[in-house]
Amino acid sequence: MDYNEILASARGQIGPHCKACPVCNGRACGNIMPGPGSKAVGDTAIRNYNKWADIRVNMDTLCPNAQADTSFECFGKTFSAPIFIAPLGALSMHYGDKHNDISYNRILVPAAANYGICALTGDGVDPAVMQNAAKDMAAIGGMGIPTIKPWNREFVFEKLDILNELGIFAAAMDVDGAGLPFLKAMNPNAGSKSVEEMREIINYAKMPFMIKGIMTVKGAEKAVEAGASAIVVSNHGGRVQGNVPSTAEALPEIVEAVKGKVKIFVDGGIRSGVDVFKAIALGADAVLIGRPVVPFIYAAGEEGFRVYMDKIVKELRLGGQLLTGGSGLLTGGRIGLNDRGNLIQSHSNLCDCH
Repeated sequence: MDYNEILASARGQIGPHCKACPVCNGRACGNIMPGPGSKAVGDTAIRNYNKWADIRVNMDTLCPNAQADTSFECFGKTFSAPIFIAPLGALSMHYGDKHNDISYNRILVPAAANYGICALTGDGVDPAVMQNAAKDMAAIGGMGIPTIKPWNREFVFEKLDILNELGIFAAAMDVDGAGLPFLKAMNPNAGSKSVEEMREIINYAKMPFMIKGIMTVKGAEKAVEAGASAIVVSNHGGRVQGNVPSTAEALPEIVEAVKGKVKIFVDGGIRSGVDVFKAIALGADAVLIGRPVVPFIYAAGEEGFRVYMDKIVKELRLGGQLLTGGSGLLTGGRIGLNDRGNLIQSHSNLCDCH
């Protein structure tokens, strides 16, 4: 099946909350939860998408007819594209009962590795979710990044013990998960972390550690102080707090503050290969994409995942050819801060690239 056929098929296999829309822009979801919507007022996912769409790129087609290099180095390994898969959880609740977290991750983890990229997996109230995801990663040489909720110290260390023993590639924590109401009600519950607490967690991990949920310069600087190997500029798709800026608005100032000190990922509303290019031109090292992947896995498993990724990477390669003056170089800082003004224009005051 091709891209449109798989997406059409997904509409009969997913839902009722997710509509498998032609463009995953948050409009059909609004503030629907359970479902993939945003917290009231329900416009943060929409804003994420719109702010990437507001950015326009400049073409330079007087250039060599060469394919862009989309390879991406992270934590000592080279990946085929600067696109990792964002962690999702409670799949059966939010997307339909064809899959639960364990069965979804069992498809996603090897599919991403086979494509030459990496999947982050979610955490949840059932410890088996992360345990099984870690086993799936261990079966393919440890490739994957389990994302741990900000539980209390003992519970986090228990989870890291599993990852340390299995030799998992990297670990992450979505610190903004501290604001999720159902996690606040848990015992032990999820809570915010001080720099000292975060440093202790990172030092306990025997692998590179990512902190997801950074939206301010101060937050990025504290993540660096705590020893993070990477940060993810993310507002949790608007699911934790409403009335927050988009990630495209937050990214440039964070890049200016911590570029070169830590790997910088960004997620939220990135829906095309050109959006990926925009994120890199703004200074990100790579992106995460989450929600749009789900319908393709629900409809066609690993084949669906491959078809989705083929579309995004093809768009990125074309953009890399036409938007870099034929240099063909996309990642690893090769689109530097000094070059951004020649590559992209923005209609947002908060992400002005001129």
